[in-house]
Amino acid sequence: MSGWFALIEAMGIDDMRKSTDSLMLPEIGFSRLYGRRGLLDERRVRLSGKSNEGTARIASAIIERGWAALSGERVRTLIGEAGQDEWAVFQDSWSVLGPDRYMADGGRYRRRRHAALVLDGGQIRTLPPRPHYQSRDYNPLNGGIERWFAQVKPEVLGGAVFRQLLALCVDIFAVRDVACEIEAHQFRIEAGEVEGRPTPEGMHRDGVDWVGVFLVGRCNVVAGTTRIAIDGVPAITEFTLKDPLDAVFIDDRRVRHGVTPINRLVPGVEAHRDVLVLTFRYA
Repeated sequence: MSGWFALIEAMGIDDMRKSTDSLMLPEIGFSRLYGRRGLLDERRVRLSGKSNEGTARIASAIIERGWAALSGERVRTLIGEAGQDEWAVFQDSWSVLGPDRYMADGGRYRRRRHAALVLDGGQIRTLPPRPHYQSRDYNPLNGGIERWFAQVKPEVLGGAVFRQLLALCVDIFAVRDVACEIEAHQFRIEAGEVEGRPTPEGMHRDGVDWVGVFLVGRCNVVAGTTRIAIDGVPAITEFTLKDPLDAVFIDDRRVRHGVTPINRLVPGVEAHRDVLVLTFRYA
């Protein structure tokens, strides 16, 4: 695994309750170290025992450089192994995403679903369907309009895998006791005779506070390299999410990020890259 992936010690995370209308977060305990607005600065970090050491190290990396990457193996260690059937339901849901009809570049290579949630008082509630909106300041290609997408299916939102990944982000970003608006995005980027572009807007910010990106799968594609640009640092860091649940966690206020286009490896065979993106914006 690439050296850019942090080596994180194991930490158990309890399941959230299974209701898709109201999801109770587990009592994780580390976020109390960071105050009301999430991560603050490195001087405030104190490891509070072995059970929290894993996510504390990730949080420290984000404080230090604005982002942290984990291998899928480490993510599974942190959240616990999902059952084969639970993972199959989660992964297979990427096969039924709706087309993205808002691509200003005329592309037909992106499919997606979307859900809006709110975190308040340690409880997460799903919200009624609403559009996804970004200003052109953050998305000069597709921003400036309300974009309506097919909704993430209830069985995905209520499933163990999604709930565990959501709980992991809440813990890493230390927002359990902070009111946040959360958006969940399922993306499939397809490659064929033309390349697929995961981030056609280029290097960008999403206009939120925190971003978690999890690879769900890659099929018959090359490239799709994640690029990280930190404010005040001229060099761009590059690495590739290759294995299921490889992940990157980003302070969107300090970091621009993007992904290079993907190309089909074997002609005539389906080719795609699937990711789950979870964004958090302070309410």
